[in-house]
Amino acid sequence: MSILSLHHITIVSANAQRTADFYSGVLGLRLVKKTVNFDAPSTYHLYFGNADAEPSSLVTFFEWRNAAQGAPGIGGTHHFALHVADYDGLLMWKRRLTDMGIPVNGPLDRHYFTSIYIKDPDGTIVEIATRGPGWTRDEPADALGTTHRAPPPEMLTGNRDKAKIAGVNWPEPVPVITDRMQLEHGLHHITAIGKDIKQTEDFFGGLLGMRLVKRTNNFDDPKSFHWYWGVGDGRPGTLVTYFERDPVREPAVRMGAGQTHHFALAVADDETQLEWRDKLLSAGVQVTPVMDRVYFKSIYMHDPDGQIVEIATLGPGFTVDEPRESLGGELQLPPWLEKSRDRLEGALEPISVGS
Repeated sequence: MSILSLHHITIVSANAQRTADFYSGVLGLRLVKKTVNFDAPSTYHLYFGNADAEPSSLVTFFEWRNAAQGAPGIGGTHHFALHVADYDGLLMWKRRLTDMGIPVNGPLDRHYFTSIYIKDPDGTIVEIATRGPGWTRDEPADALGTTHRAPPPEMLTGNRDKAKIAGVNWPEPVPVITDRMQLEHGLHHITAIGKDIKQTEDFFGGLLGMRLVKRTNNFDDPKSFHWYWGVGDGRPGTLVTYFERDPVREPAVRMGAGQTHHFALAVADDETQLEWRDKLLSAGVQVTPVMDRVYFKSIYMHDPDGQIVEIATLGPGFTVDEPRESLGGELQLPPWLEKSRDRLEGALEPISVGS
């Protein structure tokens, strides 16, 4: 009984078409499912991912049309990261995005990977990170996460040459997303904000059995701890990371456009999920009954700071109601809402994804 990887992250969008234009049109993710929020079916739930709609590639959105702007804080996430194969691919992304008029911060050397940062139309921070060099850069594989590793001083924000970093770019225009740039690998990590890192370790490491693979500081806020939990050797796509922030100075998250509603961890199957539910209840965690999400089943709980954390099954997958080649083409409804299709479609503004 173990967590396998990340499953998805779900973010609030104020405008579904604008979100589709960015995540599909700009970043090249595939719209793999156009459906509704099963708990509020007059609103969209859009899923973006890789070509096969694999768990750990999924970035999903609830449309709260014209929602007020949210703000990050304790009990919410700070950003999420997608990953690209290598540094050249990262620089190609910087050139392409910059030429499109999208502000890019980076590339920034995070010691274990290198990243660029952008914001989506709702203000969500989106990081694109390389796969490596990885966690063993400063401690052996069998001792990952056992001791605190301070960031190299030259990598801290206050010590970086901002002008030099801004000038690092791919030398030629990048008119199309090349194979080297493809974000098919999906999520790299999700970074949330908490007020007590040891309490967070009790939850993800102690209760959920994830491996603490790195204890370090936030490179941009070195007085704040930054710890990483993953599966196995902490490969990208399994990583949940937390900034520890002082609640006296850091407010609680303000839910709204651009903020994370929840994120999900993946387990193998229904049986494993039920075992997890029993374990969580026995530990005194409030957890929901199993919810049928058609493409997977889910249970929900809160981390110690109030962030909604979901445990979702890998299957049955996104081809249960439309073939792989036409995923995301038509509005799909769960069987219990089909009788209301005309009413629900009438409440939704049509969206399209360009070729």
